[in-house]
Amino acid sequence: MLGNNWIALLVTLGLAIMWLRTNDWLAQRGVVSSTLSRKIIHIGTGPLFVLCWLLFLDTSEARYLAVIVPLAITAQFILVGTGIIHDPAAVKAMSRTGDRREILRGPLLYGIAFVVLTLVFWKNSPLGIVALMMMCGGDGLADVIGSKWGAEHLPWSEKKSWAGSIAVFMGGMLLTLLVLGVFIAAGTFHRSLMDFFPGITWIAFGATLVESLPLADIDNLTVPTIAILLGFFLL
Repeated sequence: MLGNNWIALLVTLGLAIMWLRTNDWLAQRGVVSSTLSRKIIHIGTGPLFVLCWLLFLDTSEARYLAVIVPLAITAQFILVGTGIIHDPAAVKAMSRTGDRREILRGPLLYGIAFVVLTLVFWKNSPLGIVALMMMCGGDGLADVIGSKWGAEHLPWSEKKSWAGSIAVFMGGMLLTLLVLGVFIAAGTFHRSLMDFFPGITWIAFGATLVESLPLADIDNLTVPTIAILLGFFLL
């Protein structure tokens, strides 16, 4: 904790902007492809923001200050996606084809998920952290691994692969355990990581099944939703 929620907000906002703009810059200059940049942002932005929760004091207004960060980023997605703000670097980094309207689908749902789950769960429950990390580590890795090693497609979903589904399961579970372990070490949750392990394993399995369905551009909604529903029973 930094001892002041406003300072924590500024630090969190500064780190988020630096992370996003660095990826925008790398994508615009061709250092990384737009597809890879999109997934790097997807995987890395969430853990960075959630770990910054630990900078905030345990006060009633903390979550409302912290949520300003994903709210501002989500507002940017809307402004860039609708063309109100002209930001070629952001479009290059967050779209597959260079069409700014793509930002109004997956990336927008990603931002909304962070706003809602921060407000609802915050540091009072591990459910929000679990759902967000399943979305970041699980769904985020699916395209990266699937596009490279996904020769064998799923029988029920021709655009999804066994390699991608394995990545969802392993990536979601490992990132969740990693971030949750930091919160446990910080004293936020008074249970051991092994207490959470069985439940997180089953949640990762459920998230993998949902991500494998032939549904386009709504994984950032379906994955955290199933994680929350399963978490109520398993955690």
